[in-house]
Amino acid sequence: MLLEGSCHCGRVGFRVESPHPYPYNLCYCSICRKTAGGGGFAINLGAEFATLEVDGEDAIARYQAETDGKPNLSVRHFCRHCGSALWIHDERWPELVHPYASAIDTPLPRPPERTHLMLGSKADWVEPAAGPDDRLHDEYPDESLAEWHRRLGLVR
Repeated sequence: MLLEGSCHCGRVGFRVESPHPYPYNLCYCSICRKTAGGGGFAINLGAEFATLEVDGEDAIARYQAETDGKPNLSVRHFCRHCGSALWIHDERWPELVHPYASAIDTPLPRPPERTHLMLGSKADWVEPAAGPDDRLHDEYPDESLAEWHRRLGLVR
């Protein structure tokens, strides 16, 4: 599925192909929560890095958080003008890019269930709105984005 996205001020636009476009994975880690979370979490999609096309590259800034005094391997990309979170790229999976669902302008399919991850890191004020079929994890689940889409028959 072709995803088109942008920042709030319109200085950055991007397109990327996503075989895993369902916005189901809600991350409550402190990095996502503080850099991109609206409800105490952020939602990332899975896409193919080689297909990423960007307009307004000069408006993009990068943030690489530290975890336990070491650089986190995920690099967050955002608009330096309006602060919109755009995508994450991680050197452990160089073929992938993870756009924030909040930056996507293309209508996204509604997931049949959601995965709430890193709940052990959530802010005390956050009350996860978990549905009856949702899966809850204090850390990362064993199931990948691709495996979740395959399990539910959502691969296009």
